[in-house]
Amino acid sequence: MKITLTKLGAAVCFLVLSTGCGEHKQAKVGVPPPPPLSGPEVSDSTVSSPSENTQDRSREAGKPTDAKPIFVETGIASWYGPPYHNRRASNGEIYDMNAFTAAHRTLPLGSIVRVTNIKTGHSTVVRITDRGPFIEGRMLDLSLAAAKKVDVWLPGTARVRMEVLQTPSPLDRGGRWAVQIGAFEQENTADKLADHLSHRYHTAKVLCFSSPVGDWWVRVRVQADDRQRAEELARETKVSEAAVFLVRLD
Repeated sequence: MKITLTKLGAAVCFLVLSTGCGEHKQAKVGVPPPPPLSGPEVSDSTVSSPSENTQDRSREAGKPTDAKPIFVETGIASWYGPPYHNRRASNGEIYDMNAFTAAHRTLPLGSIVRVTNIKTGHSTVVRITDRGPFIEGRMLDLSLAAAKKVDVWLPGTARVRMEVLQTPSPLDRGGRWAVQIGAFEQENTADKLADHLSHRYHTAKVLCFSSPVGDWWVRVRVQADDRQRAEELARETKVSEAAVFLVRLD
């Protein structure tokens, strides 16, 4: 595997202490083959009770359906269900594909967004509870319930407009950030990349883990999970066999 990593200078020197692929963690986001965001980085928030999940199934997640968007993004949405159903999502809750939720790589967890299918005009309001999709060219991963509501379920993907209505924290500052690389079909390939990064950046924290669909991922965390350092690392990291994603952990 050919790996080209441009020197990051002083910024990279601040990357936190590293480990290899010693721990193989379960993932939880995205379908088709999206990856995981679990393990130590998952929020400690309490898993939602069955009554809370049942309540989510009966209604769409948003309340402010007439609210003015604070951010708008257009792109491709897909959806995810099994094998991620009933597994822990990035916000610490158990993912319920029958609730109105979605996965996004960089919006704060807990954000409320309105999703509209550009072709059909059908829309729904969902809560961001997970990370993904980790496939190049895709913007949003919807739950099964949300995908059915906006005509994404049958075709698998669709072009949508995402309007952010509420966020629990600012979009332009703060947050905890990392770089995620994958997916790899073979564990050995991910191990080699993690080992390479760990040796090249001696103070970097490098994690390797598997997803429920059997692929492998590598994640690199920078000092204090700083966004600017993570963005720089993402720009400067080139891996011929996999995609590189900037991801928010909170």
